[in-house]
Amino acid sequence: MEFQGANPDAGPELLLRPPQRGRGPLGPQVEGALRDAIRTGRLAPGARVPPTRTLARDLGVSRRLVVGAYEQLVAEGWLQAHVGVGTTVRRALPEPPAAPARRTRLRPPAGGRPGVRGSGPPARAVVRYDFFPGHPDLSAFPRAAWGRATREALRELPDAAFGYTDPRGLPELRSVLAELLPRTRGVVCRPGQLVVCQGVMQALHVLVAALRAEAGGGPVRVAVEDPYLPEHRLVLDAAGAELVPVPVDALGVRDEAVAHADVAAALLTPAHQSPTGVTLAAGRRTALTRWAQEHGRLLIEDDYDAEYRYDRAPVGAMQALAPGHVAYLGSVSKTLAPALRLAWIVVPEDRLAVAVHARRLLDGGSPVLEQAALARFMASGGYDRHVRAARRRQHGRRGALIDALAEFLPGARAEGIAAGLHVVVRLPAPVEAAALDREALARDVRVYPLSGWRADPPPQASAVVMGYGALAPPAIREGVRRLAEAVDALG
Repeated sequence: MEFQGANPDAGPELLLRPPQRGRGPLGPQVEGALRDAIRTGRLAPGARVPPTRTLARDLGVSRRLVVGAYEQLVAEGWLQAHVGVGTTVRRALPEPPAAPARRTRLRPPAGGRPGVRGSGPPARAVVRYDFFPGHPDLSAFPRAAWGRATREALRELPDAAFGYTDPRGLPELRSVLAELLPRTRGVVCRPGQLVVCQGVMQALHVLVAALRAEAGGGPVRVAVEDPYLPEHRLVLDAAGAELVPVPVDALGVRDEAVAHADVAAALLTPAHQSPTGVTLAAGRRTALTRWAQEHGRLLIEDDYDAEYRYDRAPVGAMQALAPGHVAYLGSVSKTLAPALRLAWIVVPEDRLAVAVHARRLLDGGSPVLEQAALARFMASGGYDRHVRAARRRQHGRRGALIDALAEFLPGARAEGIAAGLHVVVRLPAPVEAAALDREALARDVRVYPLSGWRADPPPQASAVVMGYGALAPPAIREGVRRLAEAVDALG
């Protein structure tokens, strides 16, 4: 019986809780987590599981322990080993999987919008050391694999696929996503609930349009985290939402502030708050989903960079706590490239019809060829391999940034969990935001004051948001050195 995979990036991604020492033998904990993933449908019948070497590294345990867990589940009839193919979930399970559960406006900040490109005021001059938050490593885009997937799509797509299609998106892509999201993020969904959009900004337009339709066409009040990405706030505002900022602290968004805001929906980033980097506490997750269920409200979960968690396994999507009251947003902008303009919404069942209608009225649907290429890239395992390699590379870049701060700005402090593509850096002392921008640009450096993410931006900057995803480690080090010079000049 062969479970081995020599390539450390081989095999599908799988969201499992790592075994906890002191809570009994580790092997049975891994076995139980795998059974639960299969029983709940996160691992569908016929789905491949990661090679033992890969899963052992992801969970921080020995490969022998994972081999034993796989052998036990093969013996029990949950898994099946195939020579030369790998290990998959049996299509005929020993028991049926459990059925999935169902069911004041903000001002634009002065001087442009941090973290945003392609809209608003004219872009400033390109600088060499741009710590733009949220950009992946565009040089690592898998051009050859994407080219193969595109050629296969052109060869295999039927003629009818090039006509007017389902506004929800290509069925093949929605089917692949319905396998990927439960496995990697714990999302509860079926293919029919997925609506493919041209980026998360369009997805937000769709959801606001659906909420307004439910409200009879008038404006709807939506709670947004403060601080939060200004571009998304402006999109909601343009779509007709009345925005209500609610504060974020060390435990994430304040649940009682959301409950008291008298809103129809709340836009949240629970896995890795944008931009502070904190994770929404478990008690607040529970309180927010209970509020949504009891009052018929909608939570919009922006899971924008959950693939990048470096210190431990990522927390699962909040959507699984209340599938009937959480609209889940995801995209490939942080894993592949923003230019692909491919995002998706998992829409609660009772809001699906109105959301699909809103999607159809925007532009009829997303381009078919790009959807087909992504579906083939994901189904082949190429996407999982790419994400694993990107995660390892970005972990190293985050470490390079932390080391450079310690060397050149020892009074600064990095905040937030070890995740994502950016870090919030608390400066040694507050400085005037415009002056910091000027001094940094004079040294060919651009950083983004955290104050720009506030609903009412103050002139002083006590922290900056620094993205490292698109900079190589040597560039990160030199950019931080120059930033330290700029800070010293203001001291």
